[in-house]
Amino acid sequence: MQQWISKLSEQEVGEVIPNEPMSKYTTWKIGGPADALIVPENKWQLANLIRRLYEERIPWLMVGKGSNMLVSDKGIRGAVIKLGGEMEQIQFRGTEVEAGGGASFVRLSIMAGKEGMTGLEFAGGIPGTVGGAVYMNAGAHGSDVSRIFKSAEIVLETGELVTYHAQDMDFSYRHSILHGSRGVVANAIFTLEEGDRLEIAAAMASYKDRRRKTQPLQQPCAGSVFRNPAGDYAARLIEAAGLKGRSIGGAQISELHANFIVNTGQATAEDVLALMELIKDTIATRNEIALVPEVYFVGER
Repeated sequence: MQQWISKLSEQEVGEVIPNEPMSKYTTWKIGGPADALIVPENKWQLANLIRRLYEERIPWLMVGKGSNMLVSDKGIRGAVIKLGGEMEQIQFRGTEVEAGGGASFVRLSIMAGKEGMTGLEFAGGIPGTVGGAVYMNAGAHGSDVSRIFKSAEIVLETGELVTYHAQDMDFSYRHSILHGSRGVVANAIFTLEEGDRLEIAAAMASYKDRRRKTQPLQQPCAGSVFRNPAGDYAARLIEAAGLKGRSIGGAQISELHANFIVNTGQATAEDVLALMELIKDTIATRNEIALVPEVYFVGER
């Protein structure tokens, strides 16, 4: 075991798991081992962990539900952080809801509907964590996090715990200040409105039915692979180029939704990357459009 892992195991930072396969933590079911997976149970353990990693100059990254992450077949050098314990909890207080950064965004939307709170219906099909949703300003169906966000407690890369309000977040399309100023969302508060439970349930059921019919949710995948270019849809461009169903190794461009790449059983990260390059090159040549990935490649090349 590397020395820094042994030292962390003796500190108040949560569970430390050496040499942990990342394929267990990504929706693509792809990825080699991380040097160490660390699971802090509360914001104080998280702050202590990040401060110690900063002081030891150990690289780290976050994994939530692993729904927008492609991990290298060689794995990840350094620490991978996954939030647990108190940072997976959800509490409603009137029209406000506080959710831990590690809480499921889908679960949050379902609970809000049961509470008769409207504003989170769009989140029912976003398979990530609350922290990841804030980081990405996740959205769907004409809404996004920025419309309901009130504040968040964030641990900066130095280990300092700060509170950011909506005006601090620099929200834009799939973007927040955390893209340029590194930090981890320990918890977030959202402002909702009272609504009709039946109407909320009907809207969420409609969204779910649409996803079921149009997205390959029964196969390991990571949602949309590319962002939609201005005035168009990545899926339309990929399908029009005749790429639907194309395979490289165990990775395949979905027959159901052209902007999804699925793992048919034994896909590697290199298979997925090769398909992404094929798509980008084809669309750049055919349409003179540079598609931008919505998923992140992490780890050792």
